[in-house]
Amino acid sequence: MAKNVVALLGLLALASAVGMASGAGGHDYALALKKSILYFEAQRSGVLPPNQRVTWRENSGLFDGKANGVDLVGGYYDAGDNVKFGLPMAFTVTMMSWGILEYGKQMAAAGELRNAMDAVKWGTDYFIKAHPEPDVLYGEVGDGDTDHSCWQRPEDMSTSRQAFRIDPQNPGSDLAGETAAAMAAASLVFRSTYPGYANLLLEHSKQLFAFADKYRGKYDASITVARNYYGSFSGYGDELLWAAAWLYEATEEGCYLEYLARNSDALGGTGWSINQFGWDVKYPGVQVLAAKFLLQGRAGAHAATLQRYRQNAEFFVCSCVGKGAVNVPRTPGGMMYHQRWNNLQFVTSASFLLTVYADYATRLPGSSGGVRCPGGAARPYEILAFVRSQVNYILGDNPRGTSYMVGYGGSFPRQVHHRGASIVSVRRDPSFVSCQEGYSSWYPRQAGNPNVLEGAIVGGPDEYDDFADERNNYEQTEAATYNSAPLLGVLARLAGSCGTGLEEYQLPPAAVNQTSPPPHRRRPHHAPPSPIEIEQNVTRTWVVRRATYNRYSVTVTNRSRKTVRELHLGVSELRGRLWGLDKARYGYVPPKWLPALRAGESLRFVYVQPGTPANVWVTGFKLV
Repeated sequence: MAKNVVALLGLLALASAVGMASGAGGHDYALALKKSILYFEAQRSGVLPPNQRVTWRENSGLFDGKANGVDLVGGYYDAGDNVKFGLPMAFTVTMMSWGILEYGKQMAAAGELRNAMDAVKWGTDYFIKAHPEPDVLYGEVGDGDTDHSCWQRPEDMSTSRQAFRIDPQNPGSDLAGETAAAMAAASLVFRSTYPGYANLLLEHSKQLFAFADKYRGKYDASITVARNYYGSFSGYGDELLWAAAWLYEATEEGCYLEYLARNSDALGGTGWSINQFGWDVKYPGVQVLAAKFLLQGRAGAHAATLQRYRQNAEFFVCSCVGKGAVNVPRTPGGMMYHQRWNNLQFVTSASFLLTVYADYATRLPGSSGGVRCPGGAARPYEILAFVRSQVNYILGDNPRGTSYMVGYGGSFPRQVHHRGASIVSVRRDPSFVSCQEGYSSWYPRQAGNPNVLEGAIVGGPDEYDDFADERNNYEQTEAATYNSAPLLGVLARLAGSCGTGLEEYQLPPAAVNQTSPPPHRRRPHHAPPSPIEIEQNVTRTWVVRRATYNRYSVTVTNRSRKTVRELHLGVSELRGRLWGLDKARYGYVPPKWLPALRAGESLRFVYVQPGTPANVWVTGFKLV
């Protein structure tokens, strides 16, 4: 009897917590979903359709590709400029498609499924044009350097519209792989309603994957003008695995699952444990998909390898929800924080992966109902409640009371860094606006933009929850398609909850009377030993002005029988200088003269700081 009362009180407390997390009906997730999809209409390039709802835009980029002898009219502008960058555009389409596949029913209930599918098709129609031959893919129209010297509406563009491509002599496995993933995922979106189009997308996807795998190389070494804007920091291994995973999902053909398993070490799928997911690094997305295959009983003879993928997926989950051995930092207001420049891209993409993984852990037959983390179990209802907190933060539940979705709520950014939105609509004033006129007359205006970029997710606040709504503050006020794309599925999931959403947060029967261990107690991590061993030692100590300084020597050893390449190390709580490693996009890497660690080999680096040692861990590597 007493146990039943305790369980009932626990559920009542949970109901109260969920009610508060949902803002007691304070956020209209269906409205936010509608606005998010609307944003993509503002980013359209090409001939706008008759049902275009963003009426301050007009046709643009009508001669794209002409100088190259190919039709490249259409697609999306990536952010606040007028360039069509292929890599982030393809990631955008992949994430929109994944959101529809997981939460299409909820989108339909909100009346937005058709609009979401139209948004996907606007991208895939362009990709079909951009892939005129099996081993040719156009990956960019316009260039950032020329474009950024102008402040013009897309309808007035007078900058270069040169197109850039990859081919066997100029490969780009990351770009071709991501585009293959986008077209495979989109083929599933249209499979039941537009089967002929779905088959066409799948044909393109298979060709692009074969091209990406056969002619390997980073796309920014071939399309060099992209390097300063969308450089391929994580390499192409993640995109090859990502494409294979989506092709397996779309076709059920065993060769793609075999590829995913056979290349798990060499391409980094089981070597990378990272808490960022976005247009550059896809490893967490691959790992979540692989975990899905495993939980669905689709792993076949590759269950052991997919289990290793799953362990890295759960590293991501644990790190995001604050129960990992290494956790994503948070601002005082509770937002996940990675970097000042466009931090919200990582919040929305992580929120999507957390949402689908929580649902997989609840629905799929092979799941255990939760995620085992070093800091205690992360149950589906806890993961989803955390996702809701991140979405609510974006929508205005933050220290500033600002919605970082433009057009949602009473207080939102008015000076978004966006050329088209910041200049009077061409429909209202068709007078040509030159490059310099845009910069002299429109860019510095203190007033809000004349056109509201509804649904856009801007870069967002800094690590202290501070935000400056200024047009020249592009790190915080520029929006991007890949910020919004992952959020579509999350908003549909939240909008589809009835009432306070208790039905989705119910504790599993076996967990009703369980409690998590206190935060200071750590369960042993369930992942297998890493093939890379890290050892730290104090080699010297001295005192300066009553402060004790230590010189720490760190030895990193390859304990596997293979060669370690592209090693990335994470270092946190570093309060002094470090020697022997180079700073990179995802942590630290060995110096260039040490590209690999053969079996049994070690590298050493040192750092000096007062007090306790820094936290050093392996972020990623490939075994070849």
